[in-house]
Amino acid sequence: MDNNHKIRIGITQGDTNGVGYEVILKAFEDPAMFDLCTPIVYGSAKVASYHRKSLNLNTNFTAIGSASEAAPGRLNIVNVLEGETKVELSKPTAEAGMAAYKALEWAVKDAKEGLFDALVTAPINKNTIQNEGFHFSGHTEYLEERLGEGQKSLMILMKGDLRVALVTNHLSIAQIPAAITKERIKEKAEILNRSLKQDFGKGRPRIAVLALNPHAGDNGLLGTEEQEIIRPAIDELNAGGIYCFGPYAADGFFGSERIAQFDAILAMYHDQGLAPFKALCMEEGVNYTAGLPVVRTSPAHGTAYDIAGKGIASPESFRQALYSAIDIFRTRQADEYARRNPVRKQPAHSREDNERAPKNTEEKE
Repeated sequence: MDNNHKIRIGITQGDTNGVGYEVILKAFEDPAMFDLCTPIVYGSAKVASYHRKSLNLNTNFTAIGSASEAAPGRLNIVNVLEGETKVELSKPTAEAGMAAYKALEWAVKDAKEGLFDALVTAPINKNTIQNEGFHFSGHTEYLEERLGEGQKSLMILMKGDLRVALVTNHLSIAQIPAAITKERIKEKAEILNRSLKQDFGKGRPRIAVLALNPHAGDNGLLGTEEQEIIRPAIDELNAGGIYCFGPYAADGFFGSERIAQFDAILAMYHDQGLAPFKALCMEEGVNYTAGLPVVRTSPAHGTAYDIAGKGIASPESFRQALYSAIDIFRTRQADEYARRNPVRKQPAHSREDNERAPKNTEEKE
C-alpha cells in the first residue's frame, strides 16, 4: 500500500451544454486540489476554453493526447473529440449527447488499462446520449456492463455518514412492485454490506431496510410485500451474518433520528430514497456506484440546463465527488492490504455493539 501515490482521477466532461465544465473548472480553480490528485478530463480543450471564457474563469489546463501523458500539478484534458463541437448552452442536443458518450467510452477504455485510479463523471442527458453504443437508463447500468466484469452494481447516494442505496434504479413506478423480489433485495443488501466494509471501513455494518408500501403495509392492509417479500429477505440476510433491520416506513424513518443508528439505508425504489436524500443533501451529495472493480462517483445533480452558462452553478457536489473517490480508493487499498496481512481475529460482539443495535421491528404510524 503506497500512501505517497498521487491518485489519478479520470473525469468525463458530461453533457457539453450543461454545467459539467463549469463545476470542473471551478473545482480546480483552487490550487490545493492538485495536492490531492492528478485530474485527467476526457473531453475537449476547445470546449473547455469556450466555457472558461464565457464564465470568466481563470482555471488553466493542458491538452494532452493520452492519459499516459498526464502530469501532476495541472488540469489535464485528453482530447476525445475530432473537429469542432458546437456548444449550445442550456439545450439538449444530439451533438452534446455524442460528445458525452465519446468521453465516457474513452474513459472506460483507459480504466480497463489502469491509466487512472478512480472515475468521476460529470452529468449526462439520458435521452441525448442514447445511441447504438449506449442503450442504458444511466451511468450506473452502463458502467456495470462495461466495467463490472460480471459483478452487479449498486447505486448509493451519500453525504458523510448518510448513505442511501437502491434496490431498483431507473424504473417506472408501474414496474417497481414486480421488481421487488426477495432475491433482488438480498443481492443489493449483500453488495451494500460488502461495500460498507471495503469502501468505508465499517467492520460490522448495520443496514436499515425501507418498506415498499405506506406505513410498512399496516399488517397487510396497504400491501403484503412487507410480510411476503421484504421481511423474509431481512430474516435470511441476518441468518447469513448481514445485519439488516426493518422494514421501516420511509416517511417516518427519514423524519426521525433513527438514521444515526445505521451505516446505510436500503430503499426499494429511486424516488423513495433519492427525494428525501436530495432534500437534505443536494448541495453536497455524491452518487457512488458500488460493487464495481473501478471506483466511480459523480455529483448528485444533473445537467442543470436552467442555469448553464450563468456562472452560478455550485462546484461543491462535484468537489465532494472527487473527495469521495479519493477516500474510497484509499480505503479499498487499506482493505486489500489488511486482507493480505491479517491480524489476530477480534471478538465479533462488544458491549458497545449491543447497546447501539436498533430493534428490528416494523414501524407503524
